[in-house]
Amino acid sequence: MLRHEFRPGRLVAGAAFALAGVVYAGAAGGLWETPWFALIPMIVGGLCLAGATGALARLVRGRRRPHRGTPAAPGADTAT
Repeated sequence: MLRHEFRPGRLVAGAAFALAGVVYAGAAGGLWETPWFALIPMIVGGLCLAGATGALARLVRGRRRPHRGTPAAPGADTAT
């Protein structure tokens, strides 16, 4: 049983930050030369891709009913 809802946008954002960390660590360790400004488009691109992924996932899933225990919205008809 899943403990929480899967969020692909957060997965993509985490992967972008992990990639930036690997690039930075490789440059700091002397394995390769990476200019300091190369990380900026990598992070911004990853965040934009994560936002698009999250929006697409939300669109595909559609609106879900509120969970049990969540108060109903004001004016909602609960007599159905």
